[in-house]
Amino acid sequence: MRCMARLMIVGTCLFSMIAAARAQGVDVSARIVLHGGRRPGDAGLKKNMDASDVVMWLSPLQTVEARPTSPGHPPYRLLQKGKQFTPHLLVVQTGSNVEFPNADPFFHNVFSLFNGKRFDLGLYESGSSKSVRFDREGVSYIFCNIHPEMAAVVLALSTPFYGVSQSNGILVIHGVPPGSYQLHVWSEHAKPTSQSKLQQVVQISGEALNLEEIGMELTANPLSNHTNKFGEEYKPVPGPPY
Repeated sequence: MRCMARLMIVGTCLFSMIAAARAQGVDVSARIVLHGGRRPGDAGLKKNMDASDVVMWLSPLQTVEARPTSPGHPPYRLLQKGKQFTPHLLVVQTGSNVEFPNADPFFHNVFSLFNGKRFDLGLYESGSSKSVRFDREGVSYIFCNIHPEMAAVVLALSTPFYGVSQSNGILVIHGVPPGSYQLHVWSEHAKPTSQSKLQQVVQISGEALNLEEIGMELTANPLSNHTNKFGEEYKPVPGPPY
């Protein structure tokens, strides 16, 4: 009887562990591989190209258990310092606020007038900050109206299940609950070589899933040769340099 009771306890604990693992979800991984193609101005292609900052996400095709968010999550920030935005790519969930602090000793004017969130924060001085709520899904290209070299991307997603690739192309989406999902892949400087790969519905069970390789081809960078917020070419700033 004691042995039977012990077996029942072990079985109950094992079932609880499996149930907990399923509730937490599984890892979905892939490897981004850059193929052929050239961006304008490229002299050639290196054997080991940087495949970082490719975003892959899964949109649930049915209601799934929401992944708990950690309390005290730090606010999203795009820091302006040294005439650049840090980080260059920021992925947020739809409805999130993004802060734009100015850590440079001069004025900035952050704006985005393209697809995604359209806004113009106007001129604001060193040590101050403004924020924007990204209330709909999409890609927003961010610029400064004074400094043409400043550019960044905010990608707002309506799902928490996403991953960003490393330089070797490896990316992992953690904690995906079982269910059916639509696969999406986005890159600032590349497009998928096969649309059929992205039209597939991904089925997640209780085990980790490896989607293997996703091929992408280099394209022109949408952040290069942009105009100011008035649609005009940037003009040299008179007086003390900003």
